[in-house]
Amino acid sequence: MELLDHLQHFSLLDAFAVAFLLISWWLMSLKIELPNGAKPSVSILMEDYRRVWMRNHVTRNPRVLDAIIIGNLRAGTTFFASGCMIAIGGVLALIGNTERLMVVARDLSLDQSPKIIWELKLIFLMLLLAHTFLKFVWSHRLFGYTSVLIGAIPNDENDPTAYQRADQAGVIINNASRHFNRGQRSIYFTLATLAWLLGAIPLFLATLTTLAVIWRREFASTSRSLLLSGKEIPGTEM
Repeated sequence: MELLDHLQHFSLLDAFAVAFLLISWWLMSLKIELPNGAKPSVSILMEDYRRVWMRNHVTRNPRVLDAIIIGNLRAGTTFFASGCMIAIGGVLALIGNTERLMVVARDLSLDQSPKIIWELKLIFLMLLLAHTFLKFVWSHRLFGYTSVLIGAIPNDENDPTAYQRADQAGVIINNASRHFNRGQRSIYFTLATLAWLLGAIPLFLATLTTLAVIWRREFASTSRSLLLSGKEIPGTEM
C-alpha cells in the first residue's frame, strides 16, 4: 500500500510516457527481427552472411581467421557487459545519494518531486541496465558455444557431418548476435529513459529520437544498401 501511495505522485502523463517507451521498444524489436522479404533489416541480412561464413569455414585452411573473428565478437560483448556493470554501480550510488540530484533539479527549476519519486525513476533505470547486462552475458556465452562448434566442424567437405555442423554453428552464432543486438537496443532505450529525470515530455521526445535512430540504422543506412547489393550470394539456401 505504501508503494501505491508513492506511485500516486506520478502523473498520468508519466504512465503514458513509460508505456510508450516499452511498447515502442517491443514493436521495434519485432519489426527488426521478423523476416521480411520486402524490406529486411540489417540484422536479418547479416544472418545470411553468418550462415555462409560457417559453411565457408568447412573448406577454409588455415582457420586462424575464424578464431580471430570469434575472439573479437566475444571481446565486444565483454566490453558492453562490463560497461553495464559500471553503470549499474553508478545508479546504485546515485540512489543512495538522491539529495544532490534533487538540489541540482531545484537549481535548474526542473522537477520538485519528492525523494521517493527520484529513487523509483532510478530503480526503473537500473532494472533496464540489468536487463541489458543479462543480454550481453548470454550473448557472450553463445559466442563461446559457437567457438566450440567451429572447432568441431570437420575440415573436409566430403565428411557427411561437415555441413550439418556448420549449419548448427550458423544457428548458434545468429542467436548470439540476436541477443547482442537486443542488448544494444536496450542501451539505446535505457539512454532514452534518462530523459525521464527531466519529466514525461522529455521522455516522449527521447523515445521518438531513439526510434528514429534505430530505424535509420536498420532500414535506411548505407550499410544496409551495401548488404543488399550482395544479397543473392551462393550458399544461402540451406
